[in-house]
Amino acid sequence: MLTAAEVQVLRTLAQQYMEYALAPHQKELETLWIAHNTGNSQRPMVLIDQIPWNEMDVDGSLQCQIQDPYWQWVECSLRRKLYQAKYMPADMLLPPYILIPRILQNPRYREFGVEVQETTTSMDKTSDVVSHSYEKQFETMEDLEKIQMVPLRANKEAEGVVMDEAKRIFEGIAPVYWEGVSLHSGLWDTISQWQGVEECYYQLLDEPELLHAIMERLTGFMLEQIRQGNEDGLFDTASSLCHCSHTIVKPFGSGMEDRPGISQNSWTFGLAQLFTSASPEVTKEFEVPYVSRIFEQFGDVYYGCCERLDDRLDILESLPNVRKISCSPWSNPEHFASVLNKRYIMSNKPNPAFVGSGDLDASKREMENVIRAAKSHGTRLEMILKDNSTVHYHPERLWEFSRMAMELVQK
Repeated sequence: MLTAAEVQVLRTLAQQYMEYALAPHQKELETLWIAHNTGNSQRPMVLIDQIPWNEMDVDGSLQCQIQDPYWQWVECSLRRKLYQAKYMPADMLLPPYILIPRILQNPRYREFGVEVQETTTSMDKTSDVVSHSYEKQFETMEDLEKIQMVPLRANKEAEGVVMDEAKRIFEGIAPVYWEGVSLHSGLWDTISQWQGVEECYYQLLDEPELLHAIMERLTGFMLEQIRQGNEDGLFDTASSLCHCSHTIVKPFGSGMEDRPGISQNSWTFGLAQLFTSASPEVTKEFEVPYVSRIFEQFGDVYYGCCERLDDRLDILESLPNVRKISCSPWSNPEHFASVLNKRYIMSNKPNPAFVGSGDLDASKREMENVIRAAKSHGTRLEMILKDNSTVHYHPERLWEFSRMAMELVQK
């Protein structure tokens, strides 16, 4: 039970949040993002995400005061959005309502009953970014039994209590909606944690049948999870975010009550990052047949993360419902923009190492090169600075990136 003081903390934060969300500038951004996502982009769009929050608190505004874990998460989310709106907004769009997370029967549904065996090493005890050394857990076909179906279901009783409480807390300030599940469909990220990346490479050569069997079993279970999630209306239709990118195509609030949380109304994201060091043919054989069946269940798909994809865009075009494709620092942006079909958005990832080290001149040159490539080929472009594991306790580097990037795209 929240104390009166904790309720007041949430109400104050919500009031501050709504002042930003309802500002005229946000309406302008909403129009720009809708145009961008529906094929009539006015300029490149810029976002910053995956921030090293342990290094950001310059003014005490990120210090949470609520004890309850669920409501502390809501408090933390509001505080971070307010911080970002103040110091490094770029083109961040704030929905004009409060989002609260769904409560699942089993929050560890993506583990499929397999506990990751690993050794981790940390360079900064205040950070949750660590290096991982994974142990191989799948040697034979018999090991497939380790992978079990884990339900994706809502805890409806708990959700009823929480939603009633949320409406009381934010009454008179803002509407409240569920932030649904944004399904992570990157199966190879999961497998690499069960095996280790090097072992996956060996098995692609020596034991492809085992990897195909793992992918088949995982795909079947994910399809069942999607079916269950649809029954419970779990999927996200309110946040306008998928894999750090804004996905809005209609004004906020437009028809939201008529958009149940089913997969056809939602986005998923897929990726196969370890294939950046494998051939395009590996993507075609070991990724496409499986994720295609998953992507068919969703209205829209964001594909890719840190892997190189400019050498296999023709293969990715066979995947259903893909709208945005990642252009990581490992891709050649000129080649990427020249061969990308114009129905897709080039979702570029500026190199976070430049910003983290303070070499903003290098970051500027990189962005100028990407903008030039996209413009010369008439390609819709967004630039998302993510995977910011550290700025070495210089948060102003992210603030300066935001200012610099906006100057570039507004030209």
